[in-house]
Amino acid sequence: MKIVHKDISPNGPGSVKMVPEEADDLWLAYNLISKGDKVMAATVRKVLRETASGGRDSERLKLTLEIKAMDVDYDKEGSLLRIRGKSIVENAHVKIGAFHTLELELHRPFVLRKVVWDTMSSDALYQASDPSASADLAVVMMQEGLAQIFLIGKSVTVMRSRIEASIPRKHGPAIAGYDKALDKFFENVAQAFLKHIDFQVVRCAVIASSGFTKDQFHRHLMLEAERKQLRTIIENKSRIILVHTTSGYKHNLREVLDAPNVMNMIKDTKAAQEARALKDFFAMLSNDAYRACYGPKHVEVAHERMAVQTLLITDELFRNSDVGTRKKYVSLVDSVKNSGGAAHIFSSMHITGIAAILRFPLCPVW
Repeated sequence: MKIVHKDISPNGPGSVKMVPEEADDLWLAYNLISKGDKVMAATVRKVLRETASGGRDSERLKLTLEIKAMDVDYDKEGSLLRIRGKSIVENAHVKIGAFHTLELELHRPFVLRKVVWDTMSSDALYQASDPSASADLAVVMMQEGLAQIFLIGKSVTVMRSRIEASIPRKHGPAIAGYDKALDKFFENVAQAFLKHIDFQVVRCAVIASSGFTKDQFHRHLMLEAERKQLRTIIENKSRIILVHTTSGYKHNLREVLDAPNVMNMIKDTKAAQEARALKDFFAMLSNDAYRACYGPKHVEVAHERMAVQTLLITDELFRNSDVGTRKKYVSLVDSVKNSGGAAHIFSSMHITGIAAILRFPLCPVW
């Protein structure tokens, strides 16, 4: 996400002008925009005009509108963010209070205004402006013909590149075509690897796949590094780890985070702390159920009794359309931290809901 201009006050009002540059930027914008926020962007509106014959005809005009958001919808497949709301600035074609849907697309700037930029909004904006700056871990999820590069850290998982290729079957006369296509695919993945993975930022890079694709690509990457003298690969080859997963899709990222060799490399990072917290919660739920709780009501009661030691909450709860509910969860996170507890905010890509590990047992019939 490109930040063109920013004028905000912590826990106060402000506005940001930004431009989505990649598909994942729209997801980050989706997590930034809440009900009640004001959004300004260029749009197309159908308007009626008088014709020379005295009749009326419709015309589609491009104009800039500012609306107060009532509903936000993220269209992943179409790389589109739809914001429905009421116009708050009158112009020659749209009256104040008229309903309109703004469609935010790649490379089209928009301005977001908030009455309060709370801690969660400020953190999300920081991630949007440079998600790689706080990444702890880079992951290349692979299978033949598909590779996705993810950066993980600070409660955010961002896909930085997706490489696809058609690989012919490996048998008979087609084997030469198979080898050529696979080499080209690996070359494209290697270029994306060099572009998006900065070893001055990440602790390690994981190449993960089922079968032998990860091993083949790793061998290709090492050979290319020696041939082209790619210092960033040669000097950091010990920080490139291979992990077996059941597939090359992003829902298998949890298998990467659970791998012992990965955990050892990132044990003091945010991503590792979150993975340990989740593991500890399930262990506590199994071994001492009175010191674990889940669901909004039970967690809130536990917090009222100063019992929350570790809070586990997903980012989707901060997307609640009710502003009061959003504020409640922001306040809960801040309060847990202020009382000496830990709060881990997970990407909804991994888990959903809210849970807590408690300092002392509480009866489940609260």
